[in-house]
Amino acid sequence: MSTPSDESATSPGTRPSAPHEAPASQQPSRGRSVAAILCLVLAALLSTPAAVAYWGQRTLNDNERYVDTVAPLVESPEVQDVIATKVTDAIEQQVDIESILNDVFADVVTDRPRLEQLVGPLSAAINGLIEREVRALIASDEFADFWVRLNSRAQQALQRVLKGEETGAVSLQGEEVVLDVDEVIEQVKQRVVERGLTIVENVPIPETDRQIVLLEAPEVKQLRTIYAFGNPVAQWLLPVVGLLYLAAFVLARRRPRMTVAIGAAIAANALFIGLALSTGRQLFVNELAGTVFGPASRVFYDSLLAYLDRGQQVLVWLGLILVVVGWFAGTNTYGTAVRRTVSGGLEGIGARLAHGREDGPIGEAGRWTAANAGWLRVVAVALGMVVLLWGNDVSMGRLWWSLTLVLVLLACVQVLVGASRAAPLPRQVLPPEPAPGGVR
Repeated sequence: MSTPSDESATSPGTRPSAPHEAPASQQPSRGRSVAAILCLVLAALLSTPAAVAYWGQRTLNDNERYVDTVAPLVESPEVQDVIATKVTDAIEQQVDIESILNDVFADVVTDRPRLEQLVGPLSAAINGLIEREVRALIASDEFADFWVRLNSRAQQALQRVLKGEETGAVSLQGEEVVLDVDEVIEQVKQRVVERGLTIVENVPIPETDRQIVLLEAPEVKQLRTIYAFGNPVAQWLLPVVGLLYLAAFVLARRRPRMTVAIGAAIAANALFIGLALSTGRQLFVNELAGTVFGPASRVFYDSLLAYLDRGQQVLVWLGLILVVVGWFAGTNTYGTAVRRTVSGGLEGIGARLAHGREDGPIGEAGRWTAANAGWLRVVAVALGMVVLLWGNDVSMGRLWWSLTLVLVLLACVQVLVGASRAAPLPRQVLPPEPAPGGVR
Protein backbone atom coordinates (compact mmCIF):
# COMPACT_ATOMS: atom_id res chain seq x y z
CA MET A 1 0.00 0.00 0.00
CA SER A 2 1.44 3.30 -1.03
CA THR A 3 1.34 6.46 1.00
CA PRO A 4 0.43 9.88 -0.44
CA SER A 5 4.02 10.91 -0.23
CA ASP A 6 5.09 7.89 -2.22
CA GLU A 7 2.46 8.61 -4.80
CA SER A 8 3.50 12.21 -5.14
CA ALA A 9 7.11 11.21 -5.46
CA THR A 10 6.37 8.67 -8.21
CA SER A 11 3.34 10.09 -9.93
CA PRO A 12 3.63 10.73 -13.66
CA GLY A 13 4.77 14.20 -14.64
CA THR A 14 6.42 14.83 -11.30
CA ARG A 15 10.20 14.96 -11.21
CA PRO A 16 11.72 13.16 -8.19
CA SER A 17 13.39 15.48 -5.73
CA ALA A 18 17.11 15.00 -5.12
CA PRO A 19 18.15 16.90 -1.99
CA HIS A 20 21.43 14.98 -1.84
CA GLU A 21 22.62 16.66 -5.09
CA ALA A 22 22.98 20.14 -3.56
CA PRO A 23 26.10 19.47 -1.46
CA ALA A 24 27.73 17.68 -4.40
CA SER A 25 27.15 20.67 -6.67
CA GLN A 26 28.55 23.06 -4.08
CA GLN A 27 31.62 20.95 -3.29
CA PRO A 28 33.81 22.18 -6.21
CA SER A 29 33.13 25.83 -5.38
CA ARG A 30 33.86 25.27 -1.70
CA GLY A 31 37.11 23.44 -2.44
CA ARG A 32 38.11 26.16 -4.88
CA SER A 33 37.51 28.85 -2.27
CA VAL A 34 39.54 26.96 0.34
CA ALA A 35 42.40 26.54 -2.15
CA ALA A 36 42.31 30.26 -2.97
CA ILE A 37 42.49 31.20 0.73
CA LEU A 38 45.37 28.77 1.35
CA CYS A 39 47.32 30.26 -1.58
CA LEU A 40 46.71 33.78 -0.26
CA VAL A 41 47.77 32.94 3.30
CA LEU A 42 50.88 31.09 2.16
CA ALA A 43 51.88 33.92 -0.19
CA ALA A 44 51.32 36.54 2.51
CA LEU A 45 53.51 34.62 4.98
CA LEU A 46 56.32 34.15 2.46
CA SER A 47 56.30 37.66 0.96
CA THR A 48 58.72 39.31 3.39
CA PRO A 49 61.31 36.50 3.53
CA ALA A 50 61.06 36.11 -0.25
CA ALA A 51 61.71 39.81 -0.88
CA VAL A 52 64.69 39.92 1.51
CA ALA A 53 66.12 36.65 0.18
CA TYR A 54 65.78 37.78 -3.42
CA TRP A 55 67.49 41.10 -2.65
CA GLY A 56 70.36 39.31 -0.92
CA GLN A 57 70.74 36.75 -3.67
CA ARG A 58 70.73 39.37 -6.41
CA THR A 59 72.94 41.92 -4.61
CA LEU A 60 75.57 39.61 -3.19
CA ASN A 61 75.77 37.11 -6.05
CA ASP A 62 75.51 39.49 -8.99
CA ASN A 63 78.85 41.29 -9.36
CA GLU A 64 77.41 44.07 -11.53
CA ARG A 65 74.50 44.71 -9.15
CA TYR A 66 76.83 44.76 -6.15
CA VAL A 67 79.22 47.22 -7.79
CA ASP A 68 76.30 49.45 -8.84
CA THR A 69 75.13 49.39 -5.23
CA VAL A 70 78.39 50.32 -3.50
CA ALA A 71 80.07 52.41 -6.21
CA PRO A 72 78.30 55.65 -5.10
CA LEU A 73 79.80 55.22 -1.62
CA VAL A 74 83.08 56.75 -2.75
CA GLU A 75 81.27 60.04 -3.38
CA SER A 76 80.12 60.19 0.25
CA PRO A 77 82.17 62.64 2.38
CA GLU A 78 81.78 60.32 5.38
CA VAL A 79 83.23 57.34 3.53
CA GLN A 80 86.04 59.45 2.05
CA ASP A 81 86.90 60.74 5.51
CA VAL A 82 87.03 57.21 6.97
CA ILE A 83 89.37 55.95 4.24
CA ALA A 84 91.52 59.08 4.35
CA THR A 85 91.87 58.92 8.14
CA LYS A 86 92.76 55.23 8.09
CA VAL A 87 95.38 55.60 5.34
CA THR A 88 96.91 58.79 6.79
CA ASP A 89 97.20 57.29 10.27
CA ALA A 90 98.74 54.10 8.87
CA ILE A 91 101.48 56.09 7.12
CA GLU A 92 102.13 58.61 9.89
CA GLN A 93 102.36 55.95 12.58
CA GLN A 94 105.17 54.25 10.68
CA VAL A 95 106.94 57.40 9.49
CA ASP A 96 108.17 59.43 12.46
CA ILE A 97 108.75 62.66 10.56
CA GLU A 98 109.95 64.55 13.61
CA SER A 99 112.58 61.95 14.44
CA ILE A 100 113.80 61.88 10.85
CA LEU A 101 114.13 65.69 10.76
CA ASN A 102 116.02 65.72 14.07
CA ASP A 103 118.53 63.29 12.61
CA VAL A 104 118.86 65.30 9.38
CA PHE A 105 119.43 68.68 11.09
CA ALA A 106 121.32 67.47 14.17
CA ASP A 107 124.72 68.25 12.66
CA VAL A 108 123.51 71.49 11.08
CA VAL A 109 121.70 73.10 14.04
CA THR A 110 123.41 72.33 17.32
CA ASP A 111 121.23 74.63 19.39
CA ARG A 112 118.48 72.36 20.72
CA PRO A 113 115.79 75.03 21.17
CA ARG A 114 116.36 76.32 17.64
CA LEU A 115 116.32 72.76 16.31
CA GLU A 116 112.94 72.16 17.94
CA GLN A 117 111.64 75.44 16.49
CA LEU A 118 112.71 74.27 13.06
CA VAL A 119 111.66 70.62 13.29
CA GLY A 120 108.20 71.25 14.75
CA PRO A 121 106.77 73.36 11.88
CA LEU A 122 108.49 71.22 9.22
CA SER A 123 107.10 68.04 10.74
CA ALA A 124 103.59 69.49 10.83
CA ALA A 125 103.92 70.69 7.24
CA ILE A 126 105.06 67.30 5.99
CA ASN A 127 102.28 65.48 7.85
CA GLY A 128 99.84 68.01 6.41
CA LEU A 129 101.23 67.30 2.94
CA ILE A 130 100.66 63.58 3.43
CA GLU A 131 97.08 64.14 4.58
CA ARG A 132 96.33 66.52 1.71
CA GLU A 133 97.71 64.07 -0.84
CA VAL A 134 95.67 61.26 0.69
CA ARG A 135 92.45 63.26 0.56
CA ALA A 136 93.20 64.57 -2.94
CA LEU A 137 93.71 61.03 -4.16
CA ILE A 138 90.52 59.73 -2.56
CA ALA A 139 88.49 62.61 -4.02
CA SER A 140 89.90 62.07 -7.52
CA ASP A 141 88.37 60.27 -10.50
CA GLU A 142 91.39 57.99 -10.44
CA PHE A 143 90.39 56.71 -7.01
CA ALA A 144 86.74 56.41 -8.06
CA ASP A 145 87.79 54.01 -10.82
CA PHE A 146 90.02 52.20 -8.37
CA TRP A 147 87.09 51.96 -5.92
CA VAL A 148 84.96 50.23 -8.53
CA ARG A 149 87.72 47.70 -9.23
CA LEU A 150 88.29 47.21 -5.51
CA ASN A 151 84.61 46.54 -4.82
CA SER A 152 84.36 44.20 -7.76
CA ARG A 153 87.09 42.12 -6.19
CA ALA A 154 85.55 42.61 -2.74
CA GLN A 155 82.25 41.11 -3.94
CA GLN A 156 84.09 38.08 -5.19
CA ALA A 157 85.99 37.93 -1.91
CA LEU A 158 82.73 38.15 0.05
CA GLN A 159 81.53 35.12 -1.84
CA ARG A 160 84.67 33.34 -0.70
CA VAL A 161 83.98 34.36 2.91
CA LEU A 162 80.48 32.91 2.73
CA LYS A 163 81.83 29.78 1.09
CA GLY A 164 84.52 29.34 3.74
CA GLU A 165 87.59 30.69 1.96
CA GLU A 166 89.70 33.13 3.97
CA THR A 167 91.50 35.25 1.37
CA GLY A 168 90.68 38.41 -0.57
CA ALA A 169 90.03 42.11 -0.05
CA VAL A 170 87.17 41.20 2.28
CA SER A 171 88.03 38.36 4.65
CA LEU A 172 87.08 36.81 7.94
CA GLN A 173 89.70 37.10 10.67
CA GLY A 174 88.57 35.55 13.91
CA GLU A 175 85.14 37.06 14.51
CA GLU A 176 85.71 40.17 12.38
CA VAL A 177 84.94 40.84 8.75
CA VAL A 178 87.67 43.19 7.50
CA LEU A 179 88.35 45.22 4.36
CA ASP A 180 91.98 45.30 3.18
CA VAL A 181 93.11 48.78 2.04
CA ASP A 182 96.65 47.75 1.13
CA GLU A 183 96.31 48.97 -2.46
CA VAL A 184 95.05 52.36 -1.32
CA ILE A 185 98.06 52.82 0.97
CA GLU A 186 100.49 51.83 -1.80
CA GLN A 187 98.90 54.31 -4.21
CA VAL A 188 99.13 57.09 -1.64
CA LYS A 189 102.80 56.31 -0.90
CA GLN A 190 103.57 56.42 -4.61
CA ARG A 191 101.73 59.72 -5.00
CA VAL A 192 103.58 61.28 -2.05
CA VAL A 193 106.96 60.04 -3.33
CA GLU A 194 106.23 61.63 -6.70
CA ARG A 195 105.78 64.92 -4.83
CA GLY A 196 109.34 64.60 -3.51
CA LEU A 197 108.73 63.04 -0.07
CA THR A 198 110.87 59.95 -0.68
CA ILE A 199 111.28 59.10 3.01
CA VAL A 200 107.96 57.18 2.99
CA GLU A 201 108.82 55.04 -0.04
CA ASN A 202 110.23 52.02 1.78
CA VAL A 203 108.42 52.34 5.07
CA PRO A 204 106.67 49.04 5.95
CA ILE A 205 103.03 49.25 7.05
CA PRO A 206 101.96 46.56 9.54
CA GLU A 207 99.12 44.25 8.51
CA THR A 208 96.83 45.58 11.25
CA ASP A 209 97.11 49.12 9.87
CA ARG A 210 96.14 47.96 6.38
CA GLN A 211 92.65 46.84 7.34
CA ILE A 212 89.31 48.36 8.27
CA VAL A 213 87.01 46.29 10.46
CA LEU A 214 83.60 46.29 8.77
CA LEU A 215 81.77 44.43 11.51
CA GLU A 216 82.18 41.84 14.18
CA ALA A 217 80.39 38.72 13.07
CA PRO A 218 80.49 35.77 15.46
CA GLU A 219 77.54 34.36 13.50
CA VAL A 220 79.45 34.04 10.21
CA LYS A 221 79.62 30.25 10.53
CA GLN A 222 75.84 30.13 10.81
CA LEU A 223 75.59 32.55 7.87
CA ARG A 224 77.72 30.23 5.78
CA THR A 225 75.35 27.36 6.50
CA ILE A 226 72.34 29.51 5.69
CA TYR A 227 74.02 30.70 2.49
CA ALA A 228 74.79 27.16 1.34
CA PHE A 229 71.19 26.00 1.75
CA GLY A 230 69.33 29.25 1.19
CA ASN A 231 71.04 30.65 -1.89
CA PRO A 232 69.31 28.31 -4.39
CA VAL A 233 65.95 28.79 -2.67
CA ALA A 234 66.27 32.59 -2.58
CA GLN A 235 66.51 32.77 -6.36
CA TRP A 236 63.07 31.24 -6.90
CA LEU A 237 61.15 32.05 -3.74
CA LEU A 238 59.87 35.44 -4.89
CA PRO A 239 58.56 34.15 -8.26
CA VAL A 240 56.82 31.33 -6.39
CA VAL A 241 55.14 33.89 -4.12
CA GLY A 242 53.96 35.78 -7.20
CA LEU A 243 52.47 32.59 -8.63
CA LEU A 244 50.70 31.90 -5.33
CA TYR A 245 49.07 35.34 -5.43
CA LEU A 246 48.05 34.71 -9.05
CA ALA A 247 46.60 31.30 -8.14
CA ALA A 248 44.63 32.86 -5.28
CA PHE A 249 43.15 35.40 -7.70
CA VAL A 250 42.28 32.82 -10.38
CA LEU A 251 40.71 30.38 -7.92
CA ALA A 252 38.70 33.03 -6.03
CA ARG A 253 34.93 33.08 -6.56
CA ARG A 254 34.80 36.80 -5.81
CA ARG A 255 37.85 38.18 -7.56
CA PRO A 256 37.34 41.87 -6.66
CA ARG A 257 37.33 40.92 -2.98
CA MET A 258 40.40 38.72 -3.49
CA THR A 259 42.15 41.63 -5.26
CA VAL A 260 41.59 43.78 -2.16
CA ALA A 261 42.94 41.00 0.07
CA ILE A 262 46.04 40.53 -2.12
CA GLY A 263 46.71 44.27 -2.15
CA ALA A 264 46.34 44.46 1.63
CA ALA A 265 48.73 41.52 2.11
CA ILE A 266 51.37 43.06 -0.17
CA ALA A 267 51.11 46.48 1.48
CA ALA A 268 51.30 44.97 4.98
CA ASN A 269 54.43 43.00 4.09
CA ALA A 270 56.01 46.09 2.55
CA LEU A 271 55.37 48.09 5.71
CA PHE A 272 56.91 45.29 7.78
CA ILE A 273 60.01 45.32 5.55
CA GLY A 274 60.25 49.10 6.02
CA LEU A 275 60.09 48.67 9.80
CA ALA A 276 62.75 45.95 9.67
CA LEU A 277 65.03 48.17 7.55
CA SER A 278 64.69 51.04 9.99
CA THR A 279 65.42 48.82 12.99
CA GLY A 280 68.32 47.11 11.22
CA ARG A 281 69.85 50.46 10.32
CA GLN A 282 69.95 51.52 13.96
CA LEU A 283 71.40 48.19 15.08
CA PHE A 284 74.06 48.37 12.36
CA VAL A 285 75.03 51.93 13.32
CA ASN A 286 75.26 50.96 16.99
CA GLU A 287 77.40 47.92 16.12
CA LEU A 288 79.98 50.08 14.33
CA ALA A 289 79.80 53.07 16.67
CA GLY A 290 83.15 52.29 18.28
CA THR A 291 85.06 51.53 15.08
CA VAL A 292 86.78 53.72 12.51
CA PHE A 293 83.95 52.91 10.13
CA GLY A 294 81.32 54.25 12.53
CA PRO A 295 80.82 57.71 10.94
CA ALA A 296 80.13 56.12 7.53
CA SER A 297 78.03 53.20 8.80
CA ARG A 298 74.66 54.80 8.01
CA VAL A 299 75.72 55.72 4.47
CA PHE A 300 77.08 52.21 3.92
CA TYR A 301 73.88 50.59 5.19
CA ASP A 302 71.61 52.79 3.08
CA SER A 303 73.67 52.19 -0.05
CA LEU A 304 73.87 48.43 0.42
CA LEU A 305 70.11 48.16 1.00
CA ALA A 306 69.08 50.74 -1.61
CA TYR A 307 67.47 48.20 -3.94
CA LEU A 308 65.48 46.57 -1.14
CA ASP A 309 64.37 49.96 0.19
CA ARG A 310 63.24 51.04 -3.28
CA GLY A 311 61.41 47.75 -3.78
CA GLN A 312 59.68 48.18 -0.43
CA GLN A 313 58.29 51.56 -1.48
CA VAL A 314 57.03 50.10 -4.76
CA LEU A 315 55.32 47.22 -2.94
CA VAL A 316 53.49 49.62 -0.59
CA TRP A 317 52.03 51.57 -3.50
CA LEU A 318 51.34 48.46 -5.56
CA GLY A 319 49.37 47.01 -2.66
CA LEU A 320 47.37 50.21 -2.25
CA ILE A 321 46.66 50.33 -6.00
CA LEU A 322 45.36 46.75 -5.91
CA VAL A 323 43.12 47.60 -2.93
CA VAL A 324 41.62 50.53 -4.84
CA VAL A 325 41.19 48.49 -8.02
CA GLY A 326 39.51 45.65 -6.14
CA TRP A 327 37.19 48.05 -4.36
CA PHE A 328 36.10 49.78 -7.58
CA ALA A 329 35.65 46.41 -9.30
CA GLY A 330 33.34 45.16 -6.53
CA THR A 331 29.58 45.33 -6.18
CA ASN A 332 29.51 48.34 -3.87
CA THR A 333 27.40 51.32 -4.90
CA TYR A 334 30.19 53.83 -5.46
CA GLY A 335 32.42 51.40 -7.33
CA THR A 336 29.58 50.38 -9.62
CA ALA A 337 28.64 54.00 -10.30
CA VAL A 338 32.23 54.98 -11.12
CA ARG A 339 32.68 51.97 -13.42
CA ARG A 340 29.48 52.73 -15.30
CA THR A 341 30.36 56.39 -15.67
CA VAL A 342 33.91 55.78 -16.89
CA SER A 343 33.08 52.87 -19.20
CA GLY A 344 30.01 54.67 -20.52
CA GLY A 345 32.02 57.78 -21.30
CA LEU A 346 34.77 55.82 -23.08
CA GLU A 347 32.28 53.76 -25.05
CA GLY A 348 30.48 56.93 -26.01
CA ILE A 349 33.72 58.29 -27.46
CA GLY A 350 34.15 55.08 -29.45
CA ALA A 351 30.57 55.20 -30.71
CA ARG A 352 31.03 58.76 -31.93
CA LEU A 353 34.31 57.87 -33.66
CA ALA A 354 32.68 54.95 -35.47
CA HIS A 355 29.44 56.76 -36.29
CA GLY A 356 28.99 56.55 -40.02
CA ARG A 357 32.06 54.31 -40.37
CA GLU A 358 30.60 51.00 -39.22
CA ASP A 359 32.06 49.18 -42.20
CA GLY A 360 35.41 50.98 -42.01
CA PRO A 361 38.59 50.15 -40.07
CA ILE A 362 37.26 51.60 -36.79
CA GLY A 363 34.10 49.54 -36.93
CA GLU A 364 35.97 46.35 -37.79
CA ALA A 365 38.53 46.94 -35.03
CA GLY A 366 35.71 47.63 -32.60
CA ARG A 367 33.87 44.41 -33.41
CA TRP A 368 37.09 42.37 -33.10
CA THR A 369 37.97 44.06 -29.81
CA ALA A 370 34.49 43.50 -28.38
CA ALA A 371 34.78 39.79 -29.18
CA ASN A 372 38.22 39.55 -27.53
CA ALA A 373 37.96 42.19 -24.79
CA GLY A 374 38.56 39.74 -21.92
CA TRP A 375 41.98 38.49 -22.91
CA LEU A 376 42.99 41.91 -24.27
CA ARG A 377 42.55 43.33 -20.75
CA VAL A 378 44.71 40.52 -19.37
CA VAL A 379 47.41 41.34 -21.94
CA ALA A 380 47.28 45.02 -20.93
CA VAL A 381 47.89 44.14 -17.27
CA ALA A 382 50.65 41.68 -18.23
CA LEU A 383 52.45 44.37 -20.28
CA GLY A 384 52.30 46.69 -17.29
CA MET A 385 53.95 44.03 -15.11
CA VAL A 386 56.66 43.52 -17.74
CA VAL A 387 57.44 47.24 -17.70
CA LEU A 388 57.57 47.23 -13.89
CA LEU A 389 59.80 44.16 -13.54
CA TRP A 390 62.02 44.52 -16.60
CA GLY A 391 65.68 44.19 -15.65
CA ASN A 392 64.88 43.40 -11.98
CA ASP A 393 65.27 47.08 -11.14
CA VAL A 394 61.88 48.16 -9.82
CA SER A 395 61.40 51.80 -8.87
CA MET A 396 58.61 54.27 -8.24
CA GLY A 397 59.11 55.74 -11.71
CA ARG A 398 58.70 52.30 -13.25
CA LEU A 399 55.53 51.74 -11.22
CA TRP A 400 53.88 54.95 -12.43
CA TRP A 401 54.90 54.31 -16.03
CA SER A 402 53.51 50.77 -15.90
CA LEU A 403 50.29 51.98 -14.28
CA THR A 404 49.90 54.67 -16.95
CA LEU A 405 50.46 52.09 -19.69
CA VAL A 406 47.82 49.76 -18.26
CA LEU A 407 45.25 52.55 -17.89
CA VAL A 408 45.86 53.80 -21.44
CA LEU A 409 45.56 50.30 -22.92
CA LEU A 410 42.39 49.53 -20.95
CA ALA A 411 40.90 52.85 -22.04
CA CYS A 412 41.69 52.06 -25.70
CA VAL A 413 40.00 48.67 -25.36
CA GLN A 414 36.88 50.27 -23.90
CA VAL A 415 36.77 52.92 -26.64
CA LEU A 416 36.94 50.22 -29.31
CA VAL A 417 34.24 48.23 -27.53
CA GLY A 418 32.08 51.35 -27.78
CA ALA A 419 32.92 51.61 -31.48
CA SER A 420 31.44 48.16 -32.02
CA ARG A 421 28.13 49.39 -30.59
CA ALA A 422 27.78 52.42 -32.82
CA ALA A 423 24.26 52.65 -34.27
CA PRO A 424 24.33 52.35 -38.06
CA LEU A 425 23.20 55.34 -40.06
CA PRO A 426 19.68 55.00 -41.58
CA ARG A 427 19.94 54.00 -45.20
CA GLN A 428 18.67 56.65 -47.64
CA VAL A 429 15.76 55.27 -49.68
CA LEU A 430 15.69 56.57 -53.26
CA PRO A 431 12.26 57.32 -54.86
CA PRO A 432 11.22 54.74 -57.47
CA GLU A 433 11.84 55.65 -61.07
CA PRO A 434 8.69 56.39 -63.13
CA ALA A 435 7.37 53.43 -65.08
CA PRO A 436 7.53 53.48 -68.88
CA GLY A 437 4.47 55.11 -70.37
CA GLY A 438 4.48 58.20 -68.20
CA VAL A 439 2.27 56.79 -65.44
CA ARG A 440 3.04 58.51 -62.15
